[in-house]
Amino acid sequence: MNTIKTITILIFLSGAAAVSGQVAIGKASVTSPSVSLEFETGNKGMILPWVTSTGDVTGAVNGTIAYDLSDHKVKVKYASGWKDLSVDTTGTTVDPVTGTDGVLMQNPFIEEPGAKVTVGAPGPDPGILVLEDTNRAMILPKVASPHLNIINPAPGMMVYDTTAKQLAVFNGKVWSFWKP
Repeated sequence: MNTIKTITILIFLSGAAAVSGQVAIGKASVTSPSVSLEFETGNKGMILPWVTSTGDVTGAVNGTIAYDLSDHKVKVKYASGWKDLSVDTTGTTVDPVTGTDGVLMQNPFIEEPGAKVTVGAPGPDPGILVLEDTNRAMILPKVASPHLNIINPAPGMMVYDTTAKQLAVFNGKVWSFWKP
C-alpha cells in the first residue's frame, strides 16, 4: 500500500472514530451497536501488519495479531507468547502472479513508529489499529470459501469464512482455518 493511500485511510479512520466510535469500511454503517469496526461483505480480506519478527515487537498486548516476516507466519500474542496461526506451514511474501516480493516494495518507505488509529476511547496500548472498546467487537470481512473466492490473496490476509463458519488466515502460500 502506498504512503499516500495509507495516510488517507488513517485520517479517515481517525475522523470516523472520533465522530461515532464505530467504523464501517466499504459500507454505509455497522450492523449493531455492539460493533466497533466492520467491513463490507465481498471477496476481500483484512491484511495484518507485517513485522520483521514478532520477537522484536515490544509492548504487544494479548490479542495482538501480525504477519511475522522472519518465518512468514500469522501469529497472535498470548500471555505465554506468540501462537502460530499458520499451522506450521511457512508462507511467502512473493506474489505468485508477478513474482514481486512485497517486502522489497516496502523497504524504501520510512516507518512511522508513532502512527496509530484508535477506535473507541484512546488508551495506552501500542499498535497501528487499536480497538479500545470494552463492550464492542470487530467483525472481520466475511467471505464464502476464501480459498476458492479470493484471487491472489496477500500474505497476512484474514477473513471469516461464512461457508465453514471459521477464521481463515493466509500466510502467503496456504490458508489456515481456525474453528472455535
